[in-house]
Amino acid sequence: MTTKEYESYYVPADSQWPIIGALALFCIAFGAGGFVSQLGNDAGSGGWGYLLMTGIAIVIYMVVGWIANVITESMSGLYSEQMSASFRQGMSWFIFSEVMFFAAFFGALYYARTMSVPWLGGAGSNAMTNAVLWPEFQAVWPLIKAPDGTETQAMGWFGLPLINTVLLLTSSVTCHFAHVALEKNDRTKLKAFLGVTILLGIAFLFFQVEEYMEAYQHMNLRLDSGIYGSTFFMLTGFHGMHVTLGTVMLIVVFFRVLKGHFTPTEHFGFQAASWYWHFVDVVWVILFLFVYII
Repeated sequence: MTTKEYESYYVPADSQWPIIGALALFCIAFGAGGFVSQLGNDAGSGGWGYLLMTGIAIVIYMVVGWIANVITESMSGLYSEQMSASFRQGMSWFIFSEVMFFAAFFGALYYARTMSVPWLGGAGSNAMTNAVLWPEFQAVWPLIKAPDGTETQAMGWFGLPLINTVLLLTSSVTCHFAHVALEKNDRTKLKAFLGVTILLGIAFLFFQVEEYMEAYQHMNLRLDSGIYGSTFFMLTGFHGMHVTLGTVMLIVVFFRVLKGHFTPTEHFGFQAASWYWHFVDVVWVILFLFVYII
């Protein structure tokens, strides 16, 4: 009779990080809600802003601590192939949830451009809607004149948006080269290409801030500039947040590389950050097409 050997499966000890994360989300939810509700109030935010910042600080503390634990466990050889498969499945589902996140926002843009704006202009059987609600409305996109009479300018694709597109596409290539270098165990090229990828991500964020300053100060393009301003900042702003997160992930991976972490066969931490970076690059290409060009 033979005894079948099974692969060991690491079961981590009790962790304090989930409850800390729950506390952080509680502070963020109530702090953000209270802060927004008090905007424009002469009495100030009433302390809600401090609660919001406290929640954000706790989230940062939780993420740093939790990731440090995972890295320690991984480097100690506690993870098996089953755990690696679990990490890959988790990251895949996370990216899929992000796809749905942006799909909702692109859906809102599609609804505004192809349905609500034409309806307000009297398209189809909505002639009375146009006559009663907004007789002088012109159904054009970008909608540069808001219902309250505020006029803005459309952000063109040339200039900073095009520069940012080139930066992100180039960073996707350098990220791939870094991955290839890791698989070939060429640590010098790995560090170089990964460092360039991080610098390109930081440059993207810098130019996006410049773009926002240009929009607010010279184009009167603001978050409250009608549906065009709302969808523009909603899509580009949330994408910028994801680029920021991706850059932080790459920085963490970079420091792990400097410490000698990852091998040509065991480097899912690098792969996860690489998957995420390629994802935000693809989202930007779609965003650049539908927000800036079409």
